[in-house]
Amino acid sequence: MANAGLSGTEKRVAFSLAGVFGLRMLGLFMIMPVFALYGQHLQGFSPLWVGIAIGAYGLTQALLQIPMGILSDKIGRKPVILGGLVLFAIGSVVAAMSTSIYGVVAGRAIQGMGAIAAAVLALAADLTRDEQRTKVMAIIGMCIGGSFAVALLLGPVVAQHLGLSGLFGLTGVLAIVGMIIMQLLVPNPVHHAPAGDTLAQTGKLWQMLKDPQLFRLDAGIFLLHLVLTAVFVALPLDLVDAGLVKEKHWMLYFPAFVGSFMLMVPMIIIGVKRQNTKQMFQIALVIMVLALSLMASLPHSLVALSIAIIAFFTGFNYLEASLPSLISKFCPVGAKGSAMGVYSTSQFLGAFCGGLFGGGAYQLLGSVGVFVVAVVLMLIWIGLTFGMRNPTLLKSYTLEAAVQGREQAKQMAAKLSQLDGVAEAIVVLEEKVAYLKVNDQFDLTAARAVLGSAN
Repeated sequence: MANAGLSGTEKRVAFSLAGVFGLRMLGLFMIMPVFALYGQHLQGFSPLWVGIAIGAYGLTQALLQIPMGILSDKIGRKPVILGGLVLFAIGSVVAAMSTSIYGVVAGRAIQGMGAIAAAVLALAADLTRDEQRTKVMAIIGMCIGGSFAVALLLGPVVAQHLGLSGLFGLTGVLAIVGMIIMQLLVPNPVHHAPAGDTLAQTGKLWQMLKDPQLFRLDAGIFLLHLVLTAVFVALPLDLVDAGLVKEKHWMLYFPAFVGSFMLMVPMIIIGVKRQNTKQMFQIALVIMVLALSLMASLPHSLVALSIAIIAFFTGFNYLEASLPSLISKFCPVGAKGSAMGVYSTSQFLGAFCGGLFGGGAYQLLGSVGVFVVAVVLMLIWIGLTFGMRNPTLLKSYTLEAAVQGREQAKQMAAKLSQLDGVAEAIVVLEEKVAYLKVNDQFDLTAARAVLGSAN
C-alpha cells in the first residue's frame, strides 16, 4: 500500500544520486573561488578570459541539457549519466594539463558537455513514488547545497597545496567516484508510460515550453540561479568590508548552510502534509526578498549579513528542492527527460547570465545595486506564482512483485501500464516491487494478478 516513508530503494536512490550529483558539483564549485587567483600563470590570462573559462561550462551545459534529456528517454538514464561523467573527467584532464587559458576554456567546455542534470533528476523521479518525490529531490538539493558549502572550504585549501592543475585533477577523480557509485548503488528501473508517451519528441518540447505551469517553473529556476550567482559576486566583498577576512568566510557559510537546511525541512513537511505547495513556494520567495533587502540595506554589518545569508539559503534550498519535484508532477508522463532538459537548460542559463549580470552590475552600481536588482527579479517571480496551481497528487501504491528476471519485469511493467487507471508503472527488479501511480479508476485486484503475488 501507499507508504508514509521512503522505501529501501528510494533511500538508496536518494543518497546515491545525491552523491553523484554532489561530487560533480563539488568539482565545479571548488574552481570558482580560486580560479582568478591561481590561474594568473596561464598564457593569455586576462579577466575577460577568466569569465569565458567559467562561463564556458554553464553555456555548454545549457546547450546540451535538452538533447541529453531526450537521449535519456531513448537509451536510458544510466548510460547518459555514465557517459556524461566520462566527458566531465576528460574535460578535467584537459584543463589540468593546459598551460594556457585557452586550453582551460576547452577543458571547461568539455566538462559542460557532460550535461547529466536532466538525466539524474529524471532517474530520481523514475525510481520514486509521487508522494515521496519531494523528499528525494530535497535530499538531492540539500547535497548540492552542501557541496557548495564544502567547496568554499576545500577549494582554497586544495589549490594552495596542489595548485590549479591539481585541483582540476581532483575534479576528474570525483567524476570517476561518481561513475563507481552509479554502477554499484543505483538500481536499474524498468519504466513504462502509456502507449505513445514513452519517447520524447521535438514537438513535445514546444508543448512543454508553452505549458503555463512548466513555464513558471522554468522561469523560476532561471531566476533562482541568476540571483544566486550574482549574489556571490558581491557578497564575499561585502563580508570583507564588514570585517570578516576571506580566510574565515567558510566559518560563516558552513553553519549558515546547516541552519538553513534545518529551517527548510519543516517547510517541505508542512507543504506536503497540507498540500499547499503554492503557498509555501511563495513564502520561500518572500524570505529571499527579505534576505536580499537586508543585504542591500546593511551591507557593512556582519550581523545583518549573517542573518541574511541564513534566510537567503533557507528560501533557496526550499525552492531548489521543490522545483524538480513540481516539474515531474506537471510534465507529460514518460517525457521526464525532456521536461528536465528544459528545466536544467534554464538553470544553467541562469547561472551563466548571473555571472555576467553580477559582474556588470557590481562594476556599475556596487553591491547594493546587485542586491536591489535581485530583489526586483524575485518580485517578478512572485508575480508569476499567482497563476501557479497546487499539483494534484495521484494515489501511489508499492506492491510486491514475484519477478525473477529483467525480461519478466519488462513484461509486468507493460501489462500494468495497460490497466485502467494506471498513469505510470515501474518494476524494480532489485527490490522485487512495483511502484504504481494511479487514479480513481484503478483496480488493485487486477494489478495484484499481474504481479503474481498476494501482497
